[in-house]
Amino acid sequence: MRTQRAGWRILRFVVFSSALTLLVSTHLFAQVDTGSVLGTVKDQSGAVIPGAKVSLTDEGKGLTITTTTGADGSYVFTPVKIGNYTLAAEAQGFEKISQTHITVNIQQHVVADLTLKPGAVSQTVEVTGAPPQLQTQEASVGQVVGSQTVNSLPLNGRNFTFLAQIVAGVNTPQADTRGNAASGAFAANGERPAQNNYLLDGIDNNSNTIDFLNGTNFVVLPPIDAIQEFKVQTSNYSAEQGRAGGAILNATVKSGTNQLHGDVWEFVRNDKFDAANFFENSGGVHKGEFRLNQFGFTIGGPVVIPHKFDGRNKLFFFGDYEGLRTRQGTVFTNSVPTALQSYSGFTNLAELITEQTGNATGTDVLNRVFPFGTVFDPATTRPVVCGTTDGVTGLPAPSC
Repeated sequence: MRTQRAGWRILRFVVFSSALTLLVSTHLFAQVDTGSVLGTVKDQSGAVIPGAKVSLTDEGKGLTITTTTGADGSYVFTPVKIGNYTLAAEAQGFEKISQTHITVNIQQHVVADLTLKPGAVSQTVEVTGAPPQLQTQEASVGQVVGSQTVNSLPLNGRNFTFLAQIVAGVNTPQADTRGNAASGAFAANGERPAQNNYLLDGIDNNSNTIDFLNGTNFVVLPPIDAIQEFKVQTSNYSAEQGRAGGAILNATVKSGTNQLHGDVWEFVRNDKFDAANFFENSGGVHKGEFRLNQFGFTIGGPVVIPHKFDGRNKLFFFGDYEGLRTRQGTVFTNSVPTALQSYSGFTNLAELITEQTGNATGTDVLNRVFPFGTVFDPATTRPVVCGTTDGVTGLPAPSC
C-alpha cells in the first residue's frame, strides 16, 4: 500500500509540474518564427509611468492586444507574428500617443519607447518616426530577406532558398553527386550544407533521408509568392535554435488579412524560343524538345459566410498551389543492332566486317590473318600447344 501511495504522489507531482511549466512559460520568447515589441513609457521629464495602458494592433488583420506597464514603466508583447503594427499608449492625465507602421521581422525584438505629454486622454499624438534599427536585444548575426526582394530578384526555378546566398558569409557550396547545389543548398562560414538548419513557420523542415538522397536539404518548398520573408542567421544565434553548426534559414508563410488578396502566375520555357547549341548546329542534329510550365496561385483573406459569419478582425485563411510540368528530350548517339543482325537472330554478323572502315586486320596464334570484327564459333575453337604442329591445319605453333 505504501508503494502504491508513493506512486500516486509521484504521478500527481509530475502532472502538477508539467502544468506549472506550461503556465509559466507563456511569456518566454518561445516561438522562433515570431518577434516581440517592448519598451518603456515615460513622461516628458523622463520619469517612468507605471500602470499605463499599451495596445498593439495588427494593421492588416485589425486584431488588438493590450497590456499595462509595470512598476518600472516597461511593457512587452511576445510572441508577435511578423507584420506591420500600430502601437498606442495612454494614461490618466496624459494625451494618448500612437506610433504606426512598426515592422516586426522574424525573431526581431523591436524596442519602441513612448513619451506621454500632459493633457486630456481624448487628445492623441501620432508619432511617425520609426523605431531604432540597431538590434540591441540579442547578438545574432543575420539578415532578413523580405517578400519584395524574393519577388523582384531573378530566380531560375523559383526556389527561394537560392536567395540565402545574398547574405553576408554565405556562398555556393561545392558540387556533390546528389545535386544539392542545384536545389538551393548553401554553405555558411565555411561549414558544409548539411550543417544548416531549415525552419518553416518555426517547424523543423530538415530532410532526414540518408545522405540527402532526395537531392535537397529541406522537405517542404513553398512557392516564392507564398513566402512573407525569411531570415538567415549565420552566427551567435540563440540556443533555442539548436541542431546545426552552420546557418539557420527561418522562413514564414503569408497569412490572410482583412483584405482579399492573391495572385496567379505561369512561367513558360519552350525550345521554340531557344537557339540550337553549337554541337546541334555543327552535327545537323535536330534540336531536342523542351517544355516547362510552372504555374500556380495564392489567395488569402477573412473567412466570410454571407448572412452567417463575418470573420473580419477575427478569422482568416491563406492557401497556395504550384504545379510543375516538364518535358525534355535529350539528343545522344548510340549503337544499335542492324536489321540483318536482328532478323538472323544474331547469327549473321557479316556487317561487322563489311561496314568497318579501313583494312584493319588481326592474327591468331597460328599467324593466320583475319579482318577485325570476325566472330569465332566457340564450338570450333581448340587449344594449340606451343612449339608443336597443329594437327588440323598442319601449321606450326610459335614457341612460348
